[in-house]
Amino acid sequence: MKLIIQMPCYNEAGTLALALAELPRSVKGFDQVEWLIIDDGSTDDTVDVARRSGVNHVVSFKKNQGLARGYIAGLRACLELGADVIVNTDADNQYNAGDIPALVTPILEGRADIVIGARPINTIEHFSLAKKGLQRLGSLVVRKVSGTDVEDAPSGFRAVSRDAAMRLHVFNDYTYTLETIIQAGRKNMVVLSVPIRVNEDLRPSKLVKSIPNYIKKSIFTMLRIFVVYKPFKFFMSIGASVFTLGLVVGLRFLYFLLSGQGGGHIQSLILVSILMGIGFQTMITAFLADQFAVNRTLLEDIEYRTWKNREPEGK
Repeated sequence: MKLIIQMPCYNEAGTLALALAELPRSVKGFDQVEWLIIDDGSTDDTVDVARRSGVNHVVSFKKNQGLARGYIAGLRACLELGADVIVNTDADNQYNAGDIPALVTPILEGRADIVIGARPINTIEHFSLAKKGLQRLGSLVVRKVSGTDVEDAPSGFRAVSRDAAMRLHVFNDYTYTLETIIQAGRKNMVVLSVPIRVNEDLRPSKLVKSIPNYIKKSIFTMLRIFVVYKPFKFFMSIGASVFTLGLVVGLRFLYFLLSGQGGGHIQSLILVSILMGIGFQTMITAFLADQFAVNRTLLEDIEYRTWKNREPEGK
């Protein structure tokens, strides 16, 4: 059994050595434990620091691609290297590496496909009230859409089985955390949470540049996730609501018409035609979007079967 611990990195020379020093070289249940970093176009000495610290593998982008693409690139590299379980953690040493055994245990015991480390959000001092609220909101949205019971969906400290890693994709460029859980839930994977500890804050978050920016991107991400994974419900809800509104306005005009007062409400007919037309077209869009979702699922299944039939380098 091989465990690979991966770290997405973008200009992390200042904290990387400390984060790597905390990682285990052996974990119960595994014959091999290796480290991998994803160098996301760093312009500092991140790669040199990683190699001096004993990292086994480096995946490098020439240009910054973002956290989501880096995460998926790491998973693909770990699969190629023959990993049976992959642990993702941050290069800023946010998560306590001593909790890695707790993360991988449910997978080793066959009880989970993905395990998410749940941080003690309410007691983290460097989290603002707005950030704590958005963390809870994000987790709530993910639970509703995915059908899982994940406590801390935005947490990047997670363990993934080999089979689960083959089935994960990310369409959002901002972050992978919410989307991968929703995918897992919709593909009937078992996702569990375990409580973890966090370390002191070493630097400001690179993902959260400002609270307004974080709020805007978080809301957009959650909305996009809902559109991508619940397209029929999203468009049908809008279409049906607009169509119904048009129908109500039309019934109102009919009432005035039958009462002999229709002459003063002709403009209502224009509004009715616009609302019902938009509503009908949006409902048609719901069916088209649903077909695109089906095609995406089929393509993901093809890629999964391709991974299953591929012989990894590390085996």
